[in-house]
Amino acid sequence: MSARELVVLGTASQVPTRQRNHNGYVLRWDGDGILFDPGEGTQRQMLRAGVAAHDLHRICVTHFHGDHSLGLAGVIQRINLDQVRHRITAHYPESGQRFFERLRYATAYRETVRVTEAPVAADGPLAVTPAYTLEARRLSHPVESYGYRLVEPDGRRMLPERLAAHGIQGPDVGRIQREGSLGGVPLDEVSEVRRGQRFAFVMDTRLCAAVPALAEGCDLLVIESTFLDADAHLAEDHGHLTAGQAGRVAAEAGVRHLVLTHFSQRYTEPEAFEREARAAGFDGELTVAHDLMTVPVPKRR
Repeated sequence: MSARELVVLGTASQVPTRQRNHNGYVLRWDGDGILFDPGEGTQRQMLRAGVAAHDLHRICVTHFHGDHSLGLAGVIQRINLDQVRHRITAHYPESGQRFFERLRYATAYRETVRVTEAPVAADGPLAVTPAYTLEARRLSHPVESYGYRLVEPDGRRMLPERLAAHGIQGPDVGRIQREGSLGGVPLDEVSEVRRGQRFAFVMDTRLCAAVPALAEGCDLLVIESTFLDADAHLAEDHGHLTAGQAGRVAAEAGVRHLVLTHFSQRYTEPEAFEREARAAGFDGELTVAHDLMTVPVPKRR
């Protein structure tokens, strides 16, 4: 199986800092690459992280504030310069169509690659592939913003001891998987459901019903924690989450690995975000993101 991992390109909210680039995240999922929220400088961060334009298959923009989208122009032009051979699909809020077009055609270049525009207008599935279903839900931010959720279809795990008890072995194992039964033995008798893995990407938003819905049961949740809890009033005013809110959502949603990101430049102690998420009740695996790190999707249980 190809790698399933998150490559973090940038983690700064609003403005880049000496240590943090504007936002940018690439999810590698069985040979597909999904670029989320390419802020300014994303093309260079891709180079530093070892992510090529050919690795990308989808671009998902949550909203059209600059720290989440100004890198689109460079990324799209690089896709064309490198003459990526496969189709690339771009998802973004339909209300921002004019911004997408301005960024896509910000300067003159030779357009050699088909970038399919697939704007998001409502909650629900955006794409269904054999490897995953990509969904979107409307968030709560001063401009229209959507979170994204990727769900792998459920599969089946064969149980060796039950197969042996029924004398099923060798080619017959594949046969019962294909046909659903063998010699009166149903597939359910010798296997169990293997739940598909789940990933969610939640950026600029206040707490709203979409946040826990996106996070529910995720193996890996990437979520903004722009503010610390002492500044919760600023988070509410500007349409953001605190570290404590993000941790509480993850705990209640049963998230396995929580990735906090999108930090305000007012804070200089990254460890404080982890402390507040833990204090809110999250006891799973937790990463305070920094630029150019790679976070693997947790292995199946």
